[in-house]
Amino acid sequence: MYLHKPIEENKIRSALAEFTGKIRQKPPIKSAVKRVERTRAIYYVDVLEIEGQEVLFRIGVQAGTYIRKYCHDFGLKLGCGAHMEELRRTKVATFDESTLVTLQDLTDAFHYYKNENNDKFIRKIIQPFENAVRHLPKVWVLDTTINPLSHGRDLAVLGISKIESGIKEGDITAIMTLKGELIGLGIAQMSSEDVMKKDNGIAIRTNSVFIQT
Repeated sequence: MYLHKPIEENKIRSALAEFTGKIRQKPPIKSAVKRVERTRAIYYVDVLEIEGQEVLFRIGVQAGTYIRKYCHDFGLKLGCGAHMEELRRTKVATFDESTLVTLQDLTDAFHYYKNENNDKFIRKIIQPFENAVRHLPKVWVLDTTINPLSHGRDLAVLGISKIESGIKEGDITAIMTLKGELIGLGIAQMSSEDVMKKDNGIAIRTNSVFIQT
């Protein structure tokens, strides 16, 4: 982030510490979403280095947060103006820089797979789809429930074999087979405790299906 005027370092650090938690943010003019003010969560801001008017920091945010708008709004908060100078995304959900590969790596791996029937390299690059939902709460369903779910049916209590504790109503939840395969995603209509108590009703409202039967 580049500040448009010199500001004392202690003021910068103090203001960034305050500019965390729930904030109101309106997406910038050039954005892919409707420009309405919305609440976004700033989980942490770690200042790595301050050199003159340049501030290098690491920030953890809720999906849909615009960092360039965050820098702009922070400049308004300080009364000096600011803009984002450079951005590097280092983590999304369970994926971080340890899993990055270059396009050349992918091209080479595909070459060995397609032309030499060697899948050793491509298997290191392409991760199981289930890795994308490791951070989400999960329910596992009976085998007889998989086919209806694959056609978009909602998940009823009777179709659940087991469920993680701590799921709350409204949570995005991964629906899994007993073999650990991802069936789809949905919004919890009950808490884990309610699912354990009830014999009927819709537990998960399905909104995305990935498995094919």
